[in-house]
Amino acid sequence: MIDTIMDASPAACLARARASFEGLSVGDAFGETFFARRTRIAMRVIADDITWRWTDDTAMALSIMEELATRADVDADALAIRFARRYQAEPWRGYGGTAHGILTGIAEGIPWQVAARAPFDGQGSKGNGSAMRVAPVGAYFAHDLARAIDVTRTTARPTHLHRDGEAGAVAIAVAAALAARIAAGLAPRDPAGFLAAIYEHTPTSLTRDGIDLATRLAPDTPVTQAAARLGNGSRVLCDDTVPLCVWIAAHHLGDYEHALWETVTALGDMDTTCAIVGGILAAGGAAIPADWLARREPLPVI
Repeated sequence: MIDTIMDASPAACLARARASFEGLSVGDAFGETFFARRTRIAMRVIADDITWRWTDDTAMALSIMEELATRADVDADALAIRFARRYQAEPWRGYGGTAHGILTGIAEGIPWQVAARAPFDGQGSKGNGSAMRVAPVGAYFAHDLARAIDVTRTTARPTHLHRDGEAGAVAIAVAAALAARIAAGLAPRDPAGFLAAIYEHTPTSLTRDGIDLATRLAPDTPVTQAAARLGNGSRVLCDDTVPLCVWIAAHHLGDYEHALWETVTALGDMDTTCAIVGGILAAGGAAIPADWLARREPLPVI
């Protein structure tokens, strides 16, 4: 779906992607602070005594942002090299074991098509890494949903060739694009419709099945109960992560702070779930608290 009303100029597209990336990176850093401070979640006490360090979620999103900024597109070969070089520079950012293997292989000269195929008995990775980094792509191409989906598939391939790896990325990019369209007044702020549209565009997969379940979950379900039904990223898989993230985003469009507190309350893979939810909501114009931005570790210049 191409919308000629929405500004599709490179400057406007990149501005939307940057806004989403800010939300992603702050969410990532916010969620990361609670792994050693879970007692603060119930009291909603932020970790103001430390710098909020971002993780591999933001590092990989940086590589995608560089592609969008330099070519208004994503080239899989170039992206694979960016991923590997950034990993080599800072391997301590929290990359998972599967990512370590794939990115080390690429850095050593193994073609990404070979390195990415290795996990899960040759099916490729279905981890949530494909989804955690991709909201800015949906924001960038919010004027053209088909293009957003196509480019999202490209961003997934260098590391996630499994059906669910691709499906998780597509679902989050679609969510970010829809959030941006809602913010522009091109779609109603309707949680049920938001979830239904994400489900419609997500490829057949376990992740899509989870989103289907999310569409039937009552909006007032406590987030801990929702996580018990949908997953909270504890298995670090797309099907265990994406359904809860889109459900939280659907019911908190416009309210970044409350949505992120709900997300960490679900526990699990908190840096990644918060990165995903933060990227979607910021794509839709949700305001990031200024003090949260100030606490996040500075980002490299794109």
